[in-house]
Amino acid sequence: MAKKVVATLQSSGKDFAKVIKMTRSPKTGAYTFKEDIVPTEAVKEFFAKK
Repeated sequence: MAKKVVATLQSSGKDFAKVIKMTRSPKTGAYTFKEDIVPTEAVKEFFAKK
């Protein structure tokens, strides 16, 4: 059953991208990571946001 789910995601998931943005916390100075799955057209918009 798992193979069927993976195959379905591979065929329909080509229009999406997983993006990871690293930001620095103003309080502690530590880095935090924000992950999201966005459409490929919205990748530049994701990184442009603060």
